[in-house]
Amino acid sequence: MKLQQLKYIVEVLNHNLNVSATAESLYTSQPGISKQVRMLEDELGVQIFGRSGKHLTHVTSAGNEIINIAREILSKVEGIKAVANEHTLPDQGKLNIATTHTQARYALPPVIQGFMQKYPAVSLHMHQGTPQQISDAAARGDADFAIATEALHLYGDLIMLPCYHWNRSIVVTKDHPLAQLGKNITVQDVAKYSLITYVFGFTGRSELDKAFNAHGLEPHIVFTATDADVIKTYVRLGLGVGVLATMAVDEVADKDLVCIDASHLFEASTTKIGFRKGSFLRGYMYDFIERFAPHLTKDVVEKASLMRNQDDVDALFSNVTLPIK
Repeated sequence: MKLQQLKYIVEVLNHNLNVSATAESLYTSQPGISKQVRMLEDELGVQIFGRSGKHLTHVTSAGNEIINIAREILSKVEGIKAVANEHTLPDQGKLNIATTHTQARYALPPVIQGFMQKYPAVSLHMHQGTPQQISDAAARGDADFAIATEALHLYGDLIMLPCYHWNRSIVVTKDHPLAQLGKNITVQDVAKYSLITYVFGFTGRSELDKAFNAHGLEPHIVFTATDADVIKTYVRLGLGVGVLATMAVDEVADKDLVCIDASHLFEASTTKIGFRKGSFLRGYMYDFIERFAPHLTKDVVEKASLMRNQDDVDALFSNVTLPIK
């Protein structure tokens, strides 16, 4: 059994069983990958992948278990390299972050600016996607950190640490009837109009649906997007009332719009940062976490890493007052 073979089976799964795409991504040949996978299966005496002719069709039950262990082994190998680099090149390396547009556009810029000024030799890469894509990237090891708010059940393989709460605002044009209501606005008021908001599963969208359901109402959503700037654009076009993260409202750039605090209408959402269990975190990684969430010091993160499950991690922060954005 070779590490190369373990890498091949993991990457084949990552590429949806497309051996040709796997070979291209690894700069090797398709026959070479197929041969190594076969050799591993022969050695183990089980099929990892089901086949139809020359094509892989599915992962067998044994294959799923083998690939999960292979991922852990490859993660440990990367951990060994990281330990060595921490001693020889403490301020050099790379950092991959997977997150949503809202975090990337509004929450992370000052954090990343300060981080890159301190660690100019660290190559930082940001990947934006859906909660599922963010989770998959972190689970595969393509991302060191996942930063997300929604669908946290997808992150079972990660240690998720709470960073901050955030609220929503109602955004309308200045001539809209809701613009005159201010903080007196109610869910019933909002329900009278067409809404423009986030795609379901993004950026606290579920809290909007919960608020309407609690009043026996159904939100009339006519347009959805993953990008708050796109939402505001269509509010300006008169398509409807915008419901978005308060942090996404810019007092200068959006001075043509009326922003109404809706924290009394919708429950606050919590943004979390996560990393794979058993990961070795470089010094600059601890620094990044603390810059993003100052209460997450190295000692706190290390303590959370030793917890048995996410419930224990959540209990660790039960008495911590998180900042609100």
